[in-house]
Amino acid sequence: MSEQNLKLTVRSAYAKIALESADLCGVAGCCMPGESALEVGYTAEQLAALPEGANMGLGCGNPLALASIKEGDTVVDLGSGAGIDCFLAAQQVGATGHVIGVDMTPEMIARANLNKEATGATNVEFRLGEMEALPVDDSTVDLVISNCVINLVPDRDKVYREALRVLKPGGRVSVSDTIQTMQLPQALLETEAAKAACISAAVTKDVYLASLTDAGFVDVTIESEIPYPANLGFEEALMEGLRDGHGIPEEVIKAAAASMVSIAVTATKAV
Repeated sequence: MSEQNLKLTVRSAYAKIALESADLCGVAGCCMPGESALEVGYTAEQLAALPEGANMGLGCGNPLALASIKEGDTVVDLGSGAGIDCFLAAQQVGATGHVIGVDMTPEMIARANLNKEATGATNVEFRLGEMEALPVDDSTVDLVISNCVINLVPDRDKVYREALRVLKPGGRVSVSDTIQTMQLPQALLETEAAKAACISAAVTKDVYLASLTDAGFVDVTIESEIPYPANLGFEEALMEGLRDGHGIPEEVIKAAAASMVSIAVTATKAV
């Protein structure tokens, strides 16, 4: 699948989620059902403080858990979706801080702005744009976060170069994402369902870390690794499209689900 076709596939899938408010986990993006947010690091207090609809169950971790946000910080969320992490960050940066959510799907931006109206937040904004060309000025950001989205981008290296560009010296990155722990059959990797559901060519820890170090980050660390819980609906959601639609054996699909690992990554821009 070409880079442009992959972007169109992902944009279409997430637009459908935004418009239908549907739980399309596994066919429209790497995700966990909303009720499982506690399992990936969010607290009950955080979830209770969100506007209805902000938690769409599209993450694989809590990038704010390791972020050490300070009052007055400027934060950028890559692939901000309906705004869950933006609204939580906004509470931490306070009135003197600023949070910018960037998403390439107009429908998600519209959904996030509706949620913003519901919160009355004045220190959050949402911008339409792509992670490989962020609509953010150079050296203006204290923290870049992202939750299970960078793996969907064809050129991960370009995303991290952009993150480095917008960060101030000493600025930080805190990302939740997924990697694969086994090489998967090409027939599976080339399907739209697999691409949009975060199943990609085997990206090992070393490869992922190299994207950050090659971009120029220092203190690059994988803080945690958690097997992606396939029992939360991932296998079932993919099964019909991959097995029945593409003739991929059920055991291969199950192996793909079991090969995913959720990671938490932090890094710093040198001073």
